[in-house]
Amino acid sequence: MKFRRQRIDDGGINLTPLIDVVFLLLIFFMVSTTFTKESRLQLELPTADGNPAIEQPESLEIVIDAKGQYQINDRRLGKASMRDLMQAMQGLIGSDTMRPVVITADANTPHQAVVSAMDAAGRLGLVHLSITTQDADTAE
Repeated sequence: MKFRRQRIDDGGINLTPLIDVVFLLLIFFMVSTTFTKESRLQLELPTADGNPAIEQPESLEIVIDAKGQYQINDRRLGKASMRDLMQAMQGLIGSDTMRPVVITADANTPHQAVVSAMDAAGRLGLVHLSITTQDADTAE
């Protein structure tokens, strides 16, 4: 019996080990890479050049100090509830829902106090709301 010899084909390069190495490198880099999640917001706030609005004498002015105590048109309320705040505002505006509201808050005022004042004004139907600020050049 005569067995045939198998021919060895040396005609090309075996790519299997190369593909294995590339996949191992890919897996290594995927596992070792850290993905950072940005938790800070990058904001570019708008600027305005112009004259400040002329304050109207019939506006309703709400002043909030650093402790969150309210003062409406020079009438001190202290730490008022939402109902007390709305009653004090309603007593001053009557049925005039077009009266502008100016909120002046200390820089250290709790955020909730400002939101409560805005919410009370919104519940009463007041739509002309403005918040006083200080020019950055004169803040020092």
